[in-house]
Amino acid sequence: GITIVVSPLIALMKDQVDALKLNGVPADYLNSSQSSYEQGAVIQRLKNNQLKLLYVAPERLLGQTNLLGYLKDIEVSLFAIDEAHCISHWGHDFRPEYLVLGQLKKQFPSVPIIALTATADSLTKTDIIQKLEVKDYTVYENSFNRPNISYYIKQKKNYFGQLIEYLEKHKEDSGIIYCLSRNSVEKLAADLKEEGYSATAYHAGLDRSVKEQ
Repeated sequence: GITIVVSPLIALMKDQVDALKLNGVPADYLNSSQSSYEQGAVIQRLKNNQLKLLYVAPERLLGQTNLLGYLKDIEVSLFAIDEAHCISHWGHDFRPEYLVLGQLKKQFPSVPIIALTATADSLTKTDIIQKLEVKDYTVYENSFNRPNISYYIKQKKNYFGQLIEYLEKHKEDSGIIYCLSRNSVEKLAADLKEEGYSATAYHAGLDRSVKEQ
């Protein structure tokens, strides 16, 4: 059968599918970055039983592609839901399109579901289980502690100066700087370029080709 992986992370789907293909696994993805022709080609591969793994954004399950309808005619062995906190109103990244996943157990009662998240507290965990409408389940939990990551907080005074000072100490490293808005992302990238750093902006408002580049 085929495993359907539900993920909101469109930017990562292509990387993961490319890695799977390199390892000989017939895999593909369906998301809003594709043209209708590209999506049709993937659906055809699905119908022809040419895939073992299909990555989908949650809105692709219904919507124009009506993927759930196609899946009823093929053998689905597993639904894997990544970033499962997105289905919870208590999760840090709630996405209303994830609520469609509550239909999976109704429409595919015999197909197992695995829901995965690294960021669910007890309230979010309970909400995930309720929203997915699963009755017979097992919960596997690990520690939130990430020994390879350190956190510290600084007071924000002359933040650009602080940032430059930090970057000067890490000239051979690469990193990601998160900002609160698209405008601040673009401004900061431009300011860093003026200071001689190799920096570029990335956000949802960019053209597909720019994001891929």
